[in-house]
Amino acid sequence: MEKSRGRPEEITEAYYRGLMHSAGYRSKDLDKPIVAVVNSWTDVNPGHLPFKYLVDRVKEGIWAEGGTPGEFNVPAPCDGIAQGPGMHYILPQRDLIAGSIEAMVKSHGFQGMVMLASCDKIIPGMILAAIRCDLPTIFLTSGAMLPYHLGKEMMVTSDLKEAIGKRHSGEIEEATFLEWQENFCSSPGTCSMMGTANTMGGFLEAIGVAPFGSTTVLASESAKMRQARDVGEQVVNLIKKGMRFSKFFTPPSLKNGIKLISATGGSTNAILHILAFAKIAGIPLDLGEFGKIAEAVPLIAKFKPGSPYNLSDYHQAGGVAAAMGILRKYLDLSVPTIFGESLEASLKGSHGPDGKILHSAESPLEENGCFAILRGNLAPKGAVAKKSGIEASMRRHTGPAVVFDSEEEVRDFLLGRRIEPGSVLVVRYEGPKGGPGMRELSIPAAMLVGMGLHQSVAMVTDGRFSGATRGPCVGHVCPEAWEEGPISIVDNGDLIEIDILGGRIDLKVPEDEMERRKSKKRKKPDHQAHGVLRAYRERVGGAEEGALWL
Repeated sequence: MEKSRGRPEEITEAYYRGLMHSAGYRSKDLDKPIVAVVNSWTDVNPGHLPFKYLVDRVKEGIWAEGGTPGEFNVPAPCDGIAQGPGMHYILPQRDLIAGSIEAMVKSHGFQGMVMLASCDKIIPGMILAAIRCDLPTIFLTSGAMLPYHLGKEMMVTSDLKEAIGKRHSGEIEEATFLEWQENFCSSPGTCSMMGTANTMGGFLEAIGVAPFGSTTVLASESAKMRQARDVGEQVVNLIKKGMRFSKFFTPPSLKNGIKLISATGGSTNAILHILAFAKIAGIPLDLGEFGKIAEAVPLIAKFKPGSPYNLSDYHQAGGVAAAMGILRKYLDLSVPTIFGESLEASLKGSHGPDGKILHSAESPLEENGCFAILRGNLAPKGAVAKKSGIEASMRRHTGPAVVFDSEEEVRDFLLGRRIEPGSVLVVRYEGPKGGPGMRELSIPAAMLVGMGLHQSVAMVTDGRFSGATRGPCVGHVCPEAWEEGPISIVDNGDLIEIDILGGRIDLKVPEDEMERRKSKKRKKPDHQAHGVLRAYRERVGGAEEGALWL
């Protein structure tokens, strides 16, 4: 594999070598394995800021092991920063990132890749690229943000989101809110909660393509620089051994990753991404099968906002390796990892349960994992919820619908404090095509919690929710409203029955009335799409298949 480029004397190789010489590479450098260092550093995303210096440590490792690094960059949007109109562009960038990496790597003939990624859509985009390119590949995340000390409490990004609701309900004063706004996100690194970024970072560790501890360690710790050097060295070894990404990304490792996420209270966004990975990799997986895999493990941990514990606490308890050690009997331990050991060997010496942060499989927080896959006449192709983030009293709920055709409408409604307890807020035309972009209703969901309404009000959408969402929120309703799914015919006052434990979501309207409404053409809201969003709307598939468009 390391000799995949032509010989220096070949005439077709001369142009390549001449141009690489002009970029500062020597002839002997070009005789070594050429490794793509796929960076996603940016000044405007705290989860990716550390890559500015970590990339140099990766390159040092590549040089030291006899390889030649070549760095290029890809976009790295922050979901938190892109709330509102910007969120239309977030999920589409997952596939743009994947496509740009695939095109660059294949056009330049790289022989291996190191992926530097941390946040919600960047890790999934890079995994898609790794599947398509199928070269020796290792991932490194930036590490976690420092939590903020507020008296005896440790505050993180999700606490700031919920503070928006507290401010608008009058629970906290403006001065307090502004102080929290300035301090809760207290350093570079990924948000120190079990949002999508850390869910997907844990997934990388679980499937064996990132170092154990790389997701949960603080970004500010020197361990990150040592990890970066190790990753740089090891990717060269993988190239020399011909160990492609498909050696690690297999059906058994995929199941291990799903089980880890489900057992530790991961993000529902992971479902969307993993369905996309499986489709590209040719691994049979649908929502139903995902649900069966996820339910096969107990819930052994919950993190912010579902518990008081943050990512640093997770790390101190042993991190992903400890969680997988606890789940050992549910996993395929024969799968390989990037450092040459089987999963079984790499878990030797991992921490056991502490009974506080990580619970044993015999005395778990719940008997089944964190996800619920729902079906019913409101979601014939499925919907998803984070069961572990829903209080027991709201896992079965029936209430009258209050219907909105955009995120902006429901935000205005919440700010006006006109919510009746027991309601089901239905936010539609926010699916992949309808948004377009399948926006994440992170702020409205957090406002419900901050306003104390998560114990009496549910939210249902064909859009997405944040990995850090808690409360009775059902997302990914399929088919979406733009495709004339049943969610498009819900009227104000209709009763909606949600049964998280039974896996059902139903519109309590007679079947003949539903058919009458379906036969009556409804005008779609004016959700205009130009440029990238127009192309996305024209090409994107349903959420039940991963919402792929490239």
